[in-house]
Amino acid sequence: MLQPLHQITATARRIAESPAADRGLQERIALHGPNDELKQLADTFDLMLSRLDQSLDAQRRFIANASHELRTPLTLNRTLLEVALEPETASPEVRQLGSTLLAINDRHGRLIDGLLLLARSDREVTERSYVDLADIVDHVAVADVVQVRTEPAEAAVLGDPVLLERLVQNLVENGIRHNVPDGWVQVTSRTRPDGWVELRVANSGPVVPRYEVPGLFEPFRRYRTDRLAGPGAGLGLSIVRAVVGAHRGRLQADARDEGGLVITVLLPAAG
Repeated sequence: MLQPLHQITATARRIAESPAADRGLQERIALHGPNDELKQLADTFDLMLSRLDQSLDAQRRFIANASHELRTPLTLNRTLLEVALEPETASPEVRQLGSTLLAINDRHGRLIDGLLLLARSDREVTERSYVDLADIVDHVAVADVVQVRTEPAEAAVLGDPVLLERLVQNLVENGIRHNVPDGWVQVTSRTRPDGWVELRVANSGPVVPRYEVPGLFEPFRRYRTDRLAGPGAGLGLSIVRAVVGAHRGRLQADARDEGGLVITVLLPAAG
């Protein structure tokens, strides 16, 4: 008599504990038996999962399609602006206006690229390759205004190379952008004895209250910065969170007492 309840409970627990919740929504109870109250409950639960799965899938398709459609007018606008600024007869006012419009166009392009990457990374990775995070850490960007220190140690994982590279780049770029003059960013990678690969990015910077840290991983959120200000699109850390979830990893961020953040990413080690 309790077997149907155990089956419903086990399915609900697997979905709730799934690192990529939208992937777990594809599972169904599919309870067989007489059409009693328990089967009606299971069928209702399956119907709810189906509708939620369809809704999330429609949202991802909308973001991807809208982003692709927006690329065309942005490319056309950039071409027209570059042609208008090319002649030597263009006045200084026209050149200044054109440069401003080009900067706005580039920012919109970065926003679209971020939305596309977010839509892609917000699902579990099914095709995985061997990637050593130490190779990515060893080639992170070098900034002029802050010192970037790297300590790459072997950190092999199975995952999407493009998404993992973007994960490291976003963390480093975030540490560089939200910093202080003559500050620093430290990037380390290692394989822990407990079977997890650890990527750690720490930086100097302004003091961030600990209660503000979780909100930094929401799309378009910046600490003490207008959402339309700065060169970024406000999607960097939200993409990081999505990539970590897609690789069944863990993410932790802590505010440093001296200022800045320490962000730790744990991913299952290869093998």
